[in-house]
Amino acid sequence: MAVDVALDGASGHEKAMITRYDVVVLDRDLPGMPGDELCREIAAAGGLSRVLMLTASDSVDDKVAGLALGADDYLTKPFAYVELVARVRALGRRATPATPTTMRAGELELDPAKRLVSRSGTAIELTRKEFGVLEVLMGAGGAVVSSEELLERVWDENADPFTTTVRVTMMTLRKKLGEPGMINTVVGSGYRMPAAS
Repeated sequence: MAVDVALDGASGHEKAMITRYDVVVLDRDLPGMPGDELCREIAAAGGLSRVLMLTASDSVDDKVAGLALGADDYLTKPFAYVELVARVRALGRRATPATPTTMRAGELELDPAKRLVSRSGTAIELTRKEFGVLEVLMGAGGAVVSSEELLERVWDENADPFTTTVRVTMMTLRKKLGEPGMINTVVGSGYRMPAAS
């Protein structure tokens, strides 16, 4: 997961309005803009982001109030880290259009759950970033994906937008996928792969 952190409500609001996050983990007790207000703003924006509210209060009324503000899930403190991760993953699956359990583009097969990639039945070892780039490209359904979107979806907010990271990762990914090439460069726009089947 690529994670951005906001330490107060105002910076959280700014990030949530600029970047389309799959999941926003939101503390109700944020300094500055309260978490309740931020949740309301995210829900009103009508995006695909799912909101997981965190709070120290475990009363039913507080849970109902949080869900009424537009939160998709509610977790009380203290919580087990593994439960937080499981809930974030579950909400993440609901934030984006459902993808098949296995994606295929020609002879290339990608299994997101098992983190496996193969071409013509031969396994291909990829780094996490290479896998993430390939998953985004295959999930785009043949649409062009810009370098900026890849930085946003696979890296985090600290990635330098002027870096050659995407280009270098693309070069190594193309090499690992072999010939004939499956990732096309659309000059001035980004990258495209055949629509996954």
